[in-house]
Amino acid sequence: MKFNTKVIHGKQQHEPATGSVMVPIYQTSTYAQSSPGKHKGYEYSRGENPTRDALENAFAAIENAKHGLAFGSGLAAIDCVIRLFSPNDHIIAGDDLYGGTYRMFTKIFSKYGLTFSFVDMNNPENVAKAITKNTKMIWLETPTNPLLKVTDIEAVTKIAKENNLITAVDNTFATPYIHNPLDLGADIVMHSATKYLGGHSDLVMGALMVNDNALHQQLKFIQFAAGAITGPMDSFLALRGVKTLAIRMERHSENGMKVATFLENHPKVAEVFYPGLTSHPNYEVAKKQMRSFGGMLSFKLKDNSQAAAFKLLENLNVFTLAESLGGVESLANHPSTMTHASIPEPERLKIGITESLIRLSVGIEDATDLIADLEQVLEMI
Repeated sequence: MKFNTKVIHGKQQHEPATGSVMVPIYQTSTYAQSSPGKHKGYEYSRGENPTRDALENAFAAIENAKHGLAFGSGLAAIDCVIRLFSPNDHIIAGDDLYGGTYRMFTKIFSKYGLTFSFVDMNNPENVAKAITKNTKMIWLETPTNPLLKVTDIEAVTKIAKENNLITAVDNTFATPYIHNPLDLGADIVMHSATKYLGGHSDLVMGALMVNDNALHQQLKFIQFAAGAITGPMDSFLALRGVKTLAIRMERHSENGMKVATFLENHPKVAEVFYPGLTSHPNYEVAKKQMRSFGGMLSFKLKDNSQAAAFKLLENLNVFTLAESLGGVESLANHPSTMTHASIPEPERLKIGITESLIRLSVGIEDATDLIADLEQVLEMI
């Protein structure tokens, strides 16, 4: 089944009682039993819910996975993964990491004895050098947030397998439309389904997809025992969002390339971070690994001041200044004061998150309107 068909039909079936084409919203917390312990597969909605089950099947289908799991947020999904490990276990992560992930690793789990190393994954050898006797997992984003670095997934998973390590990939920016990390050797794929999978900025959700049955059982137990599940209404909304993922990503990618090209050629822009540009340092890896290049990009102004960035962001008309990304509408973000503020300033500056860095989530509007909006604010700088 091709991807465009899979997002609509993958691992789905019509509701058996009525033949409903769309999965109903099973807005219930509990289920009747004919006798203690005798039920129709459902006991309590923290454990199973038919609407969530359908969503988890859809998540599995689009990532070419056997199993999918849905959570109350992307961070809840990450939390579930990290709970696989014990004190003194070591995890290697990329140095350009979503601020919420960095905060969770360093402010929450480090208190419980887990240790983390943050390395530049542009060169897979940096990953190999960071491995210790206590290393248990490699956590990577690709493309990264917010600098759009592209990691060679096959190269990293090869190193992981040679050292008997789990590889987990945050695939939020790319989505399954662009690449499927499980097919490239990863063990776990994570999504903030709040973003592209939901696609309409109207829900908060996380997802995990895996192939290994034993790993799935471990994660499912944690999901049930810790309880960070998503409800039936949000599950229904996410199912609806998944159905249009392919056609949305096609437009996101088309618009992303047009906006990135415009910015790269603008005299007031110092640097553009977009994997589809030949100037991108990881362009060859991106071309090999990605089917298209998505709607996320960042850029730096030649005026490297916070004041210049704020003036631009405060005067946008079509782009909306807001947290998050991946919706049908275009959003603009200032990482150093918004999504990545939890990363200490020296660390931000070390990896290139400067005061003039602006991150764009390019939506599905007409690209000429998006470019005109950027042009008018850049004239003010």
